[in-house]
Amino acid sequence: MTILELKGVAKGFGANPVLRDIDLAIAEGEFIAILGFSGSGKTTLVSLMAGLTQPDSGQILLRGKPVTGPGADRGVVFQSYSLMPWLTVAGNVALAVDATMAGRPKAERAAKVAKYIAMVGLAHAADRRPAELSGGMRQRVAVARALAMSPDILLLDEPLSALDALTRAKLQDEIEAIWEQEKKTVVLVTNDVDEALLLADRIIPLNPGPGATLGPAFKVDLPRPRDRSAVNHDPDFKRLRAEITEYLMAVGVERNAEAGHARLLPDVAPVSLGGSPKAYRDAGRVNNPERYVEFSRVKKIFPTPKGPLTVVDGFDLKMHKGEFISLIGHSGCGKSTVLTMTAGLTEVSEGGVILDGREVTDAGPDRAVVFQAPSLFPWLTALENVALGVDRVYPRASPAERLDIVSYYLERVGLADSMDKKAADLSNGMKQRVGIARAFALSPKLLLLDEPFGMLDSLTRWELQEVLMEVWARTRVTAICVTHDVDEAILMADRVVMMTNGPNARIGKVLQVDIPRPRSRRALLDHPRYYQYRAEVLDFLDEYETGAPAKKAS
Repeated sequence: MTILELKGVAKGFGANPVLRDIDLAIAEGEFIAILGFSGSGKTTLVSLMAGLTQPDSGQILLRGKPVTGPGADRGVVFQSYSLMPWLTVAGNVALAVDATMAGRPKAERAAKVAKYIAMVGLAHAADRRPAELSGGMRQRVAVARALAMSPDILLLDEPLSALDALTRAKLQDEIEAIWEQEKKTVVLVTNDVDEALLLADRIIPLNPGPGATLGPAFKVDLPRPRDRSAVNHDPDFKRLRAEITEYLMAVGVERNAEAGHARLLPDVAPVSLGGSPKAYRDAGRVNNPERYVEFSRVKKIFPTPKGPLTVVDGFDLKMHKGEFISLIGHSGCGKSTVLTMTAGLTEVSEGGVILDGREVTDAGPDRAVVFQAPSLFPWLTALENVALGVDRVYPRASPAERLDIVSYYLERVGLADSMDKKAADLSNGMKQRVGIARAFALSPKLLLLDEPFGMLDSLTRWELQEVLMEVWARTRVTAICVTHDVDEAILMADRVVMMTNGPNARIGKVLQVDIPRPRSRRALLDHPRYYQYRAEVLDFLDEYETGAPAKKAS
């Protein structure tokens, strides 16, 4: 029986068409995943289903009756959580429970609040206010609040995107368990192909607009419950995953490919602030290329009211010049702490980080950092943001040469036509492209990437991974990338370094990735050892979900 139906739905804002010709019938108890990309109208689609906005044309029917407004029969969780800052976690969830269970005994309502708070792993934080919670924890409150309404249809607009990999996996399991027990109808908008495959009966892409339309439906016949490690060995999972990925890449990944790069990089040498230009002109002269970066029993200890807390405990690793390392592990394992110590932004408590024979003691232009959130000056153009660093690193180059350096890297990341746009007018993906261009333009000894694509949808993330790989292949700069994305880690790295859970985190396992370069996502899916590598990383992460003891690095 069809519970929700969209017939010829179109929606636009002013002269901008957002959605057109949306036809979709959802059966009662069905779990639908819509793969929506940035700017494709996915939030508009959810808002239409929820009755928060009305279509310009077409019909939206709930059990055969037109949807004219929101209702308790549809629970909604948006990507951006919306909590009452003066209420506790329990108070925020109680708002939904009290609205849907008015007149029920207080103890019964309190039990329901406690049930859903515990379900999202926040029982220990029930009395905290939103200001005391991380972004991920706040989103978990929003999920709990929607579930507590016991809606007939659960509308989820990327509800887990702000969460770390472990919490995201746990909530995916909880959402599936709720669906199995209560057979609720669920519409999940996500940018994660694996999340869709683990949860959905049908997967439907929302093709990028303007005037976005639904693509072909992919039926998911994988048996339930679906274990994320076990499906990695399932040929049907691999086939379906490849089909969906190929489709998504075909409709968008190459849509912004730059045709040709005529500009040449000027032959000028960067200098460290206060350093000797001659040392940098002596290309290739390094102290020890096989031990270019050394982490020697690195520890990071933070003072807390309860005493010293050792977050990273004895991180030991040697990297050769030109190597690309991916650093992966669960949230709180100290990945970003290792990166910020390497950048000189966080003090090393014990041990040391050596870069090209010199100990890292503070920040410097020989290390370029790209963070998850692009840190640009919004009133400056893309070109001006990149030029800020280039002007300092290349003081002996002429203004024309410095301009060529900036323009060269902005072209490489696909921003040839957007150099003069202010950062405030750029999308998140474009801002991150500027960040990547800026990092490479500094000609650093070491490139440090901290979840550089974590805030982006799959389509943009895939594009920028390809961009990063293309530019890196030309520079071969030594690089470390912190990521929670298993596929990203394997795609980019020569070695995947897996960290045990914190506190007292250390290296648990090192995986050598023997896949020829240059690499692409298509080539990765076709490589005979790819799923073997993927299984090794997933198995490690599964093992450390419960805080398994550390192993020696291999």
